[in-house]
Amino acid sequence: MNSIKIYPLAIFSFNRPFHLKKTVEALLQNPEAGNLEVHVFSDAASNQKDAEAVQEVRDYLKKLRAFGKLSLHFAEKNKGLAQSILEGVTSILQDNDGIIVLEDDMEVQPFFLRYMTDGLNKYRDQVEVCSIHAYTYPIDRLPETFFIKGADCWGWATWKRAWELFTPDAVKLLEELKRRKLTREFDFNGNYPYTRMLERRVKGENQSWAVLWYASMFLQDKLTLYPNKSLLRNTGNDGSGTHSHATSVFDPVLADHIPVLTDEIRHSEKAYLAFAHFLGSARRHAIRNKIAGWFGITLKT
Repeated sequence: MNSIKIYPLAIFSFNRPFHLKKTVEALLQNPEAGNLEVHVFSDAASNQKDAEAVQEVRDYLKKLRAFGKLSLHFAEKNKGLAQSILEGVTSILQDNDGIIVLEDDMEVQPFFLRYMTDGLNKYRDQVEVCSIHAYTYPIDRLPETFFIKGADCWGWATWKRAWELFTPDAVKLLEELKRRKLTREFDFNGNYPYTRMLERRVKGENQSWAVLWYASMFLQDKLTLYPNKSLLRNTGNDGSGTHSHATSVFDPVLADHIPVLTDEIRHSEKAYLAFAHFLGSARRHAIRNKIAGWFGITLKT
């Protein structure tokens, strides 16, 4: 690792000290962590209920003695996840040509950093590649690593050159998707309502930054690298997150080695169709659970 470039890593946190500690502890199991430059962004409480938990997060961070370099960024006012990520990533990329990004509920594997760093270095000059992703849905028989058009948000990395192509203009993105008749493809053959998510973003009914990132890269035919088995587990699927509900549908199959990076830099239709099938099944599962809840029935996850 000393002979290749190591990129800074950002962690975005809010009011979940237990999850943040697990994220940090897992990250420290990576051999490269001792040389890593880490920036932790702590959002401020939005109400008195969150204030104690946010303070606990910050007390923990102030005592943390780890990584090659640790920089703490404490917001004075609540920004929300979208603004925190957009501002934080942009600020780090002003002085660096790449970045690795985690939220406070991402428990990584011991070779997460090696995979992300190798990917950033291998595809650094491949302008058609916009990001490296660490999570993959629990799907069988995928290539060891592969590309899909667009971008993703559960443990990711990107370069300054790709981030400069990002647009936060939801109206413009939605209009372009509809003008080019790409909404069905954007929705993974109609299996997941990303277009509706973007429409709700336009109306101010959600604050998703990730749908803007996905749409920005999708419309420019940019590619994201995925492993066939995940390099992390999202511990926030326990329902503790501001925008999440408890579910085991997305529990990953975890990789047990560093994935071999592909030389085949093109959109994988096979993987796209597998994602579409999984997302359709996950959506039907969620609808079944919601209906069952109306009748007081608990279904197996």
